[in-house]
Amino acid sequence: MTTQNTYIIVDIGTGNVRVAAASPQGQVLSVAREDIHYIKDPLYPDALYFEPTQLWLQVKRLAVQVLSGIPGTVVKAITATSQREGIVLLSATGESLTGLPNIDHRGREWENTIADKSRVYQLTGRYPTSLFSALKLVGIRERRPELWQQCSTFLSISNWIEFMFSGVARYEHSQASETLLYDVAQKQWSAELCEVFALDAALLPPLADSATILGNILPGVAQELGLSATVKIVAGGGDTQLAIKSTRPAVDDVVIVSGTTTPIVKITGTYTLDAEERTWTSRDIEPGRFVFEANAGVTGLNYQRLKEIFYPNEDYEVIEKELEENTHTFCMASLGSLLADEEVSLTRGGFIFPAPVSHLLTRGSFVWATILDIACSIVKNYRILAATAGHDPDYIWACGGGLQSRVLRQLIANLTGKKVQIRKEYQQSSAVGGALICNEALQVNAVMEDATEVIHPVDTAYYSTLYAEWEKTRHYFRGMN
Repeated sequence: MTTQNTYIIVDIGTGNVRVAAASPQGQVLSVAREDIHYIKDPLYPDALYFEPTQLWLQVKRLAVQVLSGIPGTVVKAITATSQREGIVLLSATGESLTGLPNIDHRGREWENTIADKSRVYQLTGRYPTSLFSALKLVGIRERRPELWQQCSTFLSISNWIEFMFSGVARYEHSQASETLLYDVAQKQWSAELCEVFALDAALLPPLADSATILGNILPGVAQELGLSATVKIVAGGGDTQLAIKSTRPAVDDVVIVSGTTTPIVKITGTYTLDAEERTWTSRDIEPGRFVFEANAGVTGLNYQRLKEIFYPNEDYEVIEKELEENTHTFCMASLGSLLADEEVSLTRGGFIFPAPVSHLLTRGSFVWATILDIACSIVKNYRILAATAGHDPDYIWACGGGLQSRVLRQLIANLTGKKVQIRKEYQQSSAVGGALICNEALQVNAVMEDATEVIHPVDTAYYSTLYAEWEKTRHYFRGMN
């Protein structure tokens, strides 16, 4: 009986934890997932945390489930990716103290203590807010002194997963970009930024490049999972960067990563900033490359919630068929996605349609309007990126679970006037990116599936009128906020 080599990729998203097995050729063999359990911290107006011990148990349980579904495979390496702004605090003895997700904003009260936010933007490539790790740490220091006294260091969630597998604590560069303590252009921790937040540089662990082999799996973990003690633990990276990697883009390519949120990024070879401080710039997991980003925020989550209301018992294919049968253009929506040129996000949104209610209005009208809102938000952010950094190619790469919607794929093409290109396994892009990283670490020359679907733009003039109508709708709801 022949055996197949495989990799395990752990992916800690905002809503759930996933464990996937993928072949060196990028085929996703098995996936298991569970929701992440968050706890509200009453000491802050807007703070959530998770228990690291519980999350680690989930990871191990899911890994066993995945491995049981792929008999005859041999695991060669394990890597991890995660939501980019989440962290786990560790004690001097390596005890996991608490986990702070990207949706934790315990540091919001201390945002205005930063004297020169433009200087922070210049060094970090992002305008400083409570989304990022440094202000989470400040929030712990200021209001949880008993926890702060125990804290010796911290890691991104993906680097913490790798630490739990290997016992080696390293902070990968794409993840370090999200801390506000890292000089993105210089590719190193910044003493100046530590002073801004009054944080001791001793908190910062050593840095490591993506695809670095951290060591072998810890013997006890290997035994629990039924794995060989020779399995390598490999440094991964931020979830957006791994998803990007799955498309195998070149410098100057644009990639849309459509999921719960939707980053729109341009791959650059130089450190690029926006004069109006609207964008993010991070280290890519490819050497010498940067990720220049605008983010449409909550997108796929809006679609999921509207499905639960209007299509609670049907699958997404039913929705797609209904949307393709009708245009539904008399219903427009603005549902709180983010635009890089808006300083304050929408707190009120909704649907607009002619009154009195037409007999032509269906449940599909509301979901179509939701998808159009997602597409227009993506396109608006794309235009901001292109205006700042340029974009000459006639195509855009796209990946992520949100692109399962054929309607969304076509809308993006029609509204941008660019071809939209997606590769096989685009729905599991982080897992494919993880497989590519493991190939690099183990120096495996695998032939990846190269099939690409191309969606060509059509009726661009008509869709320009829809985009203009969407902008009017957005402006209307902006006036209500």
